[in-house]
Amino acid sequence: MSKFEIRHSRESDIEQIRLIYAEPSNYAATLQLPFPSPDVWEKKLGALSEGTFSLVACRGDEVLGQLGLSIYSSLRRRHAANIGMGVKSTARRKGVGSALVRAAIELAEKWSAVRRIELEVYTDNKAAIGLYKKLGFVIEGTLRQYAFRDGEFVDVYLMARVAAQPVVPADASALRRPRR
Repeated sequence: MSKFEIRHSRESDIEQIRLIYAEPSNYAATLQLPFPSPDVWEKKLGALSEGTFSLVACRGDEVLGQLGLSIYSSLRRRHAANIGMGVKSTARRKGVGSALVRAAIELAEKWSAVRRIELEVYTDNKAAIGLYKKLGFVIEGTLRQYAFRDGEFVDVYLMARVAAQPVVPADASALRRPRR
C-alpha cells in the first residue's frame, strides 16, 4: 500500500468514516449497528468534546481507517483513556491499524498525560488482539455476554496499556542536592 498520513478527522471525512463502520465486518467488530445514520455520525464527529479525538489514516482524499480516543474527564480518571477503531476492509493488514494506534498512544502518553489506555475487543477478533498485544496492550479480563451481536450475546476482552511509571524517590529528602 502506498504511503498514508495520520491526521485529525475533518467534517469532510464524516461520510467516509460512516461508510467504514457500515461495512458488515466493522459493525460486527464494534458496537456500531447496521445501516448507520448520517445524522448520528454528523452529531458524533461534528463537535467533539474536550479530550475526545478522532484520528484518520488517509491516502490522498481516501479515509482508510478511523480511531476515536476519549480521555476520561473525571478528576480521578484523567490519567486514563479509551480507544475504538475501524479500518476499511480493503486497507487491513497494511499497517493502517498499527499507525492509528501508535498515533493515539503518542497523543495520549506524550501530550495528554494519559498513563492508561483501555479498549474492549471481541474475544474472537484474533487480528485485533494480536495488533493490540504487539503495541503493549495486555488482556486484563473477560467481560462475559458484553454485547448482543448477530443474534447472540458475545464476550469481550478488556485490554489496557499502562505507560511505564516514572521513578519517584520514597523519601523527598533524596531530591535535595548533596552538600559539599
